[in-house]
Amino acid sequence: MPNDTPRARLAELVRELAVVRGEVTLASGLKSDFYVDMRRATLHHAAAPLIGHVMLDMLEEAGFGPGEIDAVGGLTMGADPVATAILHAAASRGLDVDAFVVRKEAKSHGMQRRIEGPDVAGRRVVVLEDTSTTGGSPLTAIEALREAGAEVAAVAVVVDRDTGARERIGGTGVPYLAALGLADLDLG
Repeated sequence: MPNDTPRARLAELVRELAVVRGEVTLASGLKSDFYVDMRRATLHHAAAPLIGHVMLDMLEEAGFGPGEIDAVGGLTMGADPVATAILHAAASRGLDVDAFVVRKEAKSHGMQRRIEGPDVAGRRVVVLEDTSTTGGSPLTAIEALREAGAEVAAVAVVVDRDTGARERIGGTGVPYLAALGLADLDLG
């Protein structure tokens, strides 16, 4: 696949920057002997642009590229840098992909919006996450986006921990894509 070399380099950077060894309690309540702190990669000068291109390539290869989708984003905060990385990668190729941010709850002031950025009503979107354990964040984002009138085409994560997110999201009928798995990070 044309995405193999950038994907391999991304896996290398994520292993180097984001994998933290030692016991940790995950957001799901599960215990793990490692943590993938993706903000160390999604906010890194070399890894972030690569994330945008790898994710955009993966989406295109799966039939969810520009032309098939209008915007990408997810629940703040893990999805935010991934969405902007994809937006910039698409723009660098002369392609149109907007980004959005889903708040955990609507603001109580200003425009009182739950979804920030360009309006998603009537648009095909992909929900993003930096790393997914149980799929709770993408599922919350899916619900908010559907309430706002968006058509959720897929969920795409940078790293899948292989702890149930694929199955939970797949159970909703939404396709689930992951750029990297635990084996790619020498963790599985």
